[in-house]
Amino acid sequence: MSLNTSEYFSLTSDSWTGFIADAQSRLSGSPRLLILALCNIPLIAVALNVLWQLIAPRDPSLPPVVFHWLPFIGSAPSYGNDPLKFFFECREKYGEVFTFILFGRKVTVTLGPKGNNFVLGGKSLSLSAEDAYTHLTTPVFGKDVVYDVPNEVFMEQKKFVKVGLSTENLRAYVGMIDQEVQEFLRRDASFQVFQKNATEEWGSFDVLKVLSEITILTASRTLQGKEIRDSLDKHFADLFSDLDGGFTPINFLFPNLPLESYRKRDVAHAKMSQFYQDILRKRKETGSEYEHDMMAALMNQAYRNGRPLPDHEIAHIMIALLMAGQHTSSATGSWTLLHLAEKPEVADAIYREQVEHFGSGDGHFRTMTYEDIKKLPVLDSIIRETLRLHPPIHSIMRKVREEVIVPPTLSAPSENRTFVVPKGYYVLACPAVAQVDPRIWRNADTWDPTRWSDPEGAAAKAFTEYNDEHGEKVDFGFGLVSKGTDSPYQPFGAGRHRCIGEQFAYLQLGTLIATLIRSLEFRLPGPFPAHNYHTMITLPKDPRIVQYRRRHHD
Repeated sequence: MSLNTSEYFSLTSDSWTGFIADAQSRLSGSPRLLILALCNIPLIAVALNVLWQLIAPRDPSLPPVVFHWLPFIGSAPSYGNDPLKFFFECREKYGEVFTFILFGRKVTVTLGPKGNNFVLGGKSLSLSAEDAYTHLTTPVFGKDVVYDVPNEVFMEQKKFVKVGLSTENLRAYVGMIDQEVQEFLRRDASFQVFQKNATEEWGSFDVLKVLSEITILTASRTLQGKEIRDSLDKHFADLFSDLDGGFTPINFLFPNLPLESYRKRDVAHAKMSQFYQDILRKRKETGSEYEHDMMAALMNQAYRNGRPLPDHEIAHIMIALLMAGQHTSSATGSWTLLHLAEKPEVADAIYREQVEHFGSGDGHFRTMTYEDIKKLPVLDSIIRETLRLHPPIHSIMRKVREEVIVPPTLSAPSENRTFVVPKGYYVLACPAVAQVDPRIWRNADTWDPTRWSDPEGAAAKAFTEYNDEHGEKVDFGFGLVSKGTDSPYQPFGAGRHRCIGEQFAYLQLGTLIATLIRSLEFRLPGPFPAHNYHTMITLPKDPRIVQYRRRHHD
């Protein structure tokens, strides 16, 4: 068949006319098509992500990856809502070692005491804390301290802080904390029933709100110094709140968002840093001495190379101590009071213990001392048990600087496999899992302080391992400390990053709980609060109301 030129152009013209008409028809519905296409993109992405996990070849040297529906986001919803439940479920499917996706990050988890030891006892050249956390901590704490410096410099800074936590200072702090708590009860609006001297009427308060206020008051009176304690007004509270707003999971995951909270954080840090530096300058000008506070101890420190500790570093260390200590102590204090309100018989045991050691029998007590705190085993056991069930931090991360080998002893017993964690991954230890592991602890989910008085029980063994009572101490650069990385109980971390404020935290918590129990009885009007894992520190969810009344003295 042949076509002449006129026929060809006629057919071609008709074809183009039809094509243009068809195109116009399609374009007239383009908004709907566009919306439909945009709606389908996430579904396609999910489908491709699932398909890739099912059919893509997997490197057998890498830990198994937790199945996840959402690309990039990965397992973030499950991990963020309840990390312990997520980890226990993953352990059942994948063993003690696995990798999950957290907003694009590949995070390899190593569970159990051996897994904790792998991460927390690892070499800092391979597993870096500063690479994991500096984007979160530096804007809040400040430059040139903590994770904004090489690890060996941070270890020296911990040594400086340790000087301020001498036994002499701790002895002086007990009376200060006791006095602050009693003064708080006499003046705070939450305790009007107590102030009316009513012995039958019950009042109530938000336990986290009250413990947060008491914690910052007692910390400022002791570690922070007189000037900071005298400056605790609304302006300081607002600065602290704005700075605290930069210490959240979203700041860890997305450090550079153009949000108002980020701007407020930066402004608050600049003002608070200047506030501390002004105090330092005045102290130097007047020659004033404050022998029991941390600032005085830091002013006399110098690095090994002879460089004195500059004012801005002292200021930033003070901010770090204020922020970190306030969060952990207020959370633990809140959980402790909630448990005591739920079990008043345990609170009564703490009261009777104090009557026995420094009470007069008529409701009066002599001033509590540092030595008294050491002689209260019931009080000690309730703090240990609260920290076991409610450690302030559930996950501890390090960023992998160079490829590391996970030994076969960490994988599932049936597999006994060696894994490789590549450079650029994160590794994660979760001491909180080991602390409630039913394979280790009897009635693991039950708050039972008596477990700590059993010399043959799991608690006593774990505590011995944590303090390396029969082992060799290690010096990471800030003095000899217990490594503690093999223990299933690690409430203050372990290894080179073990919290040096551990003794102060026990002292602060013990003193304020003992003082509250001497004055008040507590009860819990509702169900025990669940964990809120959406914050950096694990807090009790609302409602967290505790009722109180003035204690009846026998």
